Amino acid sequence: MPFLNYHHLRYFRAIARDLSLARAAEKLNLSAPALSLQLKQLEESLGHKLFERAPGGLLLTEAGRVALDYAETIGRAGEELMDVMQHRPSGGRQILRVAAVATMSRNFQLEFLKPALHRADVEVVVRSGNLRDLLAMLHAHQVDLLLSNQPVRRDAETPWHSHLLEEQPVSLVGTAKWKKKRLRFPEDFRDVPVMLPSLESNTRAGFDRILAAASVRPCIMAEVDDMAMLRLLAREGDCLALVPPVVVRDEIERGELVETHRIPQLKETFYAITPSRRFPNPLVGELVKRMAGKGK
Repeated sequence: MPFLNYHHLRYFRAIARDLSLARAAEKLNLSAPALSLQLKQLEESLGHKLFERAPGGLLLTEAGRVALDYAETIGRAGEELMDVMQHRPSGGRQILRVAAVATMSRNFQLEFLKPALHRADVEVVVRSGNLRDLLAMLHAHQVDLLLSNQPVRRDAETPWHSHLLEEQPVSLVGTAKWKKKRLRFPEDFRDVPVMLPSLESNTRAGFDRILAAASVRPCIMAEVDDMAMLRLLAREGDCLALVPPVVVRDEIERGELVETHRIPQLKETFYAITPSRRFPNPLVGELVKRMAGKGK
């Protein structure tokens, strides 16, 4: 079965940059026939010609252009690997891979990532999903850290570290008409239409306990596990929404939404979950330290 030779890809990249076998051979300190043989072996492995001859030199074929994209990616990854293993600063752009649960405030994610987003030498990759799937990605080294609204249990098999970044209040928010109703919480919330986070949310569990203790049952119009969607629904004005104010910060500043009830018994927590690694991404430590420091 054909296999890829890393050296073949390196030689192919050099030829593609100069579009000249002779010039590439000179830079690589190889003879032109030896380099030609290496190229031929790569083409045999891939099953396609990568160059065609033209009067002015070589031209990449369609397959060659596709192969070059992959070869450049593999080459950069190899260089980054050597930098990491040798504890050297990377010569190229650093990549920060972040996972965030769907219930995490987008505004909070932006605040956490802002220092990295403003650095020209950093590329940020963000993944979203449920906690279980994202923890599997973290365990498989597919992401560098996970942003979550709850800590993760640590054990011998999964030595996670749950870094508390911030605690924020939770409120009921709605359009201005809801402020005028002057409803008392929780006494007056029987049959009041509300939109809530899903049952997986710690905030939702606390809210349900408060209302159950008061023997009050509101009218639940929607259960949403995505804070961005909950934010959009809150702007429609038909219901009150249970959210940390940071989720709708812009709408509150513009006067589109108001806090009708601050619920002091409830706090939304924000955690950065990191694994124990021998070669951690240094950007992770910088961001966690900055955000945790702001919360103190």
